[in-house]
Amino acid sequence: MCGIAGYSHLHKPQDRTDLERSLASIAHRGPDQQGVFYSGSLSMGARRLRVMDIESGDQPFSSFDGDITLVFNGEIFNHRELRAELESAGYTFRSHCDTEVVLHAFHHWGNAAFRRLRGMFAAAFWIRSERRLVLARDRMGIKPLYYCQQGGEIYFGSEVKCILAHSVIERRLSVDGLNCYLSLNYVPGPFTMIEGIFKLMPGHLLEWRNGEAEIESYLTPRVTENAPNTLNEAAEELDSLMRQSVTEQMDADMPLGIWLSGGLDSSTILHYASEASTRPLKTFSITFNGRSFNDGDFIQEVSNHYGSEHTELNLDGDCDLVGTIQDISYHADEPNADAGAVPLWFLSKMTRQHVTVSLSGEGADELFAGYLTHKADRYAAIARRVPAWMRKSALAGARLLPVSDDKIGLEYKIKRFLEGSLLSPEYAHIFWNGTFSETEKASLFHHASPQPLAEIVAGMNDGRGLERFLQFDQSYYLPDDILSKVDRMSMAHAVEVRPPFLDSRIVDFAARLPERFKLRGSTSKLVLRHLMRDKLPTSVLTRPKIGLDIPIHEWFRGSLRGFLQDTLSRDAILDTGIFAWPAVEQLIGKHLRREANSGYHLWGLVTLLTWMERWNIQAPSTALQTEQAEPIPYEMAASQ
Repeated sequence: MCGIAGYSHLHKPQDRTDLERSLASIAHRGPDQQGVFYSGSLSMGARRLRVMDIESGDQPFSSFDGDITLVFNGEIFNHRELRAELESAGYTFRSHCDTEVVLHAFHHWGNAAFRRLRGMFAAAFWIRSERRLVLARDRMGIKPLYYCQQGGEIYFGSEVKCILAHSVIERRLSVDGLNCYLSLNYVPGPFTMIEGIFKLMPGHLLEWRNGEAEIESYLTPRVTENAPNTLNEAAEELDSLMRQSVTEQMDADMPLGIWLSGGLDSSTILHYASEASTRPLKTFSITFNGRSFNDGDFIQEVSNHYGSEHTELNLDGDCDLVGTIQDISYHADEPNADAGAVPLWFLSKMTRQHVTVSLSGEGADELFAGYLTHKADRYAAIARRVPAWMRKSALAGARLLPVSDDKIGLEYKIKRFLEGSLLSPEYAHIFWNGTFSETEKASLFHHASPQPLAEIVAGMNDGRGLERFLQFDQSYYLPDDILSKVDRMSMAHAVEVRPPFLDSRIVDFAARLPERFKLRGSTSKLVLRHLMRDKLPTSVLTRPKIGLDIPIHEWFRGSLRGFLQDTLSRDAILDTGIFAWPAVEQLIGKHLRREANSGYHLWGLVTLLTWMERWNIQAPSTALQTEQAEPIPYEMAASQ
């Protein structure tokens, strides 16, 4: 696992300190080794975290003829079978690492190599003879990759800070990115929160030559034929795939553990990992002792069931929350209003004291319909049969319910559901996981516009039923919120996190699976529960989904109240030039007076302003609102 960075210098003098600054900014991603490559047209480098082939896997890697040079971030879990195929084609290897396999695969198959790679990756290839740069990102977006084009040059890296290390890059807020962020709690690709910097979308490659770039998908269309006919058939197939994926992803030359929440997904990973291991596994968890949402009992039951060597940390308001939030504002690169970043920070920090690699359960919810929002999508279809005026009346009554300090209390769910039922199915789906509605955003944000989000949401209209919502979650929520959060918090502590559910074979299996095997009535992830029904403790199979999060409603009324009021003070809000103070003041006041639970809305604003101050981000000008840089047009494939 590594971090990569690079830039071209066709039209300006080469300054090697630019690359040094870029790599220094991501030293946390790869504390074990730094390597650089310089040419007359392009410079690039890598910071390496040694996980596989400790002795001979240092980067960059160049082909034997010196024509192709590669910097690489990630792991390829089928590298051994690809190596055998390449050896039979005449290639020889000087190391045992997957990076060299990727290099030779690209030399042999060209851009077609990327669809053969089973794993997580972001890669940059410089082809000297063609003066051509190729950037590629894994199909699910597990590993990040950013780029910026300016003045005929290109800048790229694993984190935004790699690009900001170049003094020529202006640090100005993206109006499109911020419009989406206020609605979704994250910035969906290809946007970022900084004008002119973009994400390379999952499953895509970028080719740059002589100042011009093109982006295209390297994926093939989804195959939906040959679906299992029965739930038993589906469970048997998933059983085989999980065993293969987990076994492959346990391959590491450094100590490995498992993030355990006591829920279905992480417990499933522990089950298959225990089957593949000859000794007890190390597991790591965050608990919230004494809280209604504490997973501690479930975690302990699963740990005891498999005999793991377990380590956990209790997270409460006495932890250094303010300092952690400020640290996160550095490592997150762009604000992510998912408050789960806080416990993930502490989990990663604790994990690094014991292991370098950890398996986790990310991806199962997006593949098999595991979120409460997926149930809400179905319930809302029924609710919309009731006249809108009746639902509005019910919402008015719900707003009279007492406000609780629960992380996501019943009254919060009722109000949020009724509000969403008044929106279109597409906007309701994102509203339930997001914060500000378009109406609320218009009263808060001076540059509010529905257009950026509308462009993202429009893609949902191409699908049918549950699948369109799952496709949206896999395309945006998963890579731009969940995986981004995991990558930044884990790599801040030099921990490599691997999500076995996102093995390409399991993703393809889920795409073929009928909806009735994913969500049936109130039972989510049906096929996974059916598979694990005789393997996991019954309590794990029947427990409600909680999620790793913090009680932000309560903490903003308690231990973080001063931090909230200082960060979102009148002067701070007016200084941004982008928000209306009366709207923010009202939001804070209603929350503190317990007239509403607006903790997640306020968290998004606190995260944003903390990040802007940390990175000296400038507000967009009125002129820039209509003159923003556009991302390179994407050639999208009907696949993930």
